Amino acid sequence: MKILSVLFLLLIASISSYAQGTDFVLLKRGAKQKSQIRYYPGEEITYKSTKIDYFVTDVIQSIDQNYIYLRENILSPESITELDVRNKDRRNGTLRALNVLTLSAGVILIGAESINSIYQGNEFSIDSGVGLASGILLGAGVAMLPIRYKTFKNSGRNKIQLIQMRMD
Repeated sequence: MKILSVLFLLLIASISSYAQGTDFVLLKRGAKQKSQIRYYPGEEITYKSTKIDYFVTDVIQSIDQNYIYLRENILSPESITELDVRNKDRRNGTLRALNVLTLSAGVILIGAESINSIYQGNEFSIDSGVGLASGILLGAGVAMLPIRYKTFKNSGRNKIQLIQMRMD
């Protein structure tokens, strides 16, 4: 019975430790959760503010109701004009994977055709259909390079919110 009660107390303590909230900065591009980006304390944030006209990278120390406390600066969400989200946006990972897949498929296709032609005919030649298909794949891969999300502009329906989730 003692073992059961100790296990029960450990279970309750572990569940209550997971219930602790954490603060974060939420970037919203609308109502969908896919377009939301979160920055937690301890993460690097690259921003451009109304006072500084170039991007600065800093680490978030803590978050208050009205301010973001960084290692070198204190910001309010209204003073941030742009955020660099190249490494933070999850959709960029999908676009990067699709881009690598398309480019590598084109390179593998043309490489396999050239090796196959050298092996079978003892001369280098590429079939026009294979050349066209690999050219389309390589062109699509190069065309998709600039599509990634680079910055989050704090204007219009884009909003920066400071979320505090503390259990007091």
